[in-house]
Amino acid sequence: MQRLDGNTPMNDHSTPENFADRLAAAVRSRGTPLIVGLDPRPDQLPAPLQCASGPARPEELAESYRRFCCGVVDAVAPLVPAVKPQAAFFEQLGPHGMVALAAVIRYARRNSLLVIFDGKRNDIGSTAAAYAEGILGGDADDGWCADALTVSPYLGGDSLEPFVRTCERRAAGIFVLVKTSNPGGGMFQDLVAEGRPVYRHVAEYVAREAAQLRGKCGYSPVGAVVGATYPDQLAELRLALPHSWLLVPGFGSQGGSARDVAHAFDPKGLGALINSSRAVIFAYQRDEYRQRYQPTDWQRAVEDAANDAIEELRAEGPVLR
Repeated sequence: MQRLDGNTPMNDHSTPENFADRLAAAVRSRGTPLIVGLDPRPDQLPAPLQCASGPARPEELAESYRRFCCGVVDAVAPLVPAVKPQAAFFEQLGPHGMVALAAVIRYARRNSLLVIFDGKRNDIGSTAAAYAEGILGGDADDGWCADALTVSPYLGGDSLEPFVRTCERRAAGIFVLVKTSNPGGGMFQDLVAEGRPVYRHVAEYVAREAAQLRGKCGYSPVGAVVGATYPDQLAELRLALPHSWLLVPGFGSQGGSARDVAHAFDPKGLGALINSSRAVIFAYQRDEYRQRYQPTDWQRAVEDAANDAIEELRAEGPVLR
């Protein structure tokens, strides 16, 4: 089977394969819905990647971020279907950080991982189209070539339309913010309009768009972000979004448990991606791993933490099949 720019396989008619189908295949192949967030932070980098001569310059820190994230990829690529780089941590370093982010995305894709660009982008009209064109799919020489992107719905349906059309054309995916994991998310998301909270209005839009682009697996490239820290709403939205993959942040360091996310899945164990960032990538700082590994062995701690998270999810969730 030929491949289109790294991870996008072609079918027998030279048409890019639906992102939802590629995601389902990757989850089944790895046997887990766990994905790993790449959120590098200067004060939490392992000692071998810290600048020894004082505060690091942006170009030095960007190189440390690149090495760290590629090291995480090495540790988790055999275990998980995808990684989710958080663009903000790279953007704060300016041009050097963006070059590092591009290198991390390419490295992850070369290691057969799907890449979810966590940028929470959106705007209106041609600006939304530029975000979609620049980040989703395409050629690595022309843009970011991420497989999927997190998207804000606040500007309405006309702002989301360019992303949906790009998903269709480039076999990419989006995850629309529906019910986020942060404590303050309910300030706007829980406001009631026409008898329903705002997050349900967003979910209804996502459900309509998702139904039109279903792949062979029954799911669509139009997905939703729903936080693990609101398990009742997570169960509610699994029913309201029958054709959408759910990207579930908040598992691990933010307090969401394997039991909290159990209702995110369908009976086959599909339909949700459970993200863990700090609890995995900075595992060498956690007591249970610090007792086993020196800072120089931080990648082994990452691997162990990923495996432990995978087992937690298996113990509480449906059997993947």
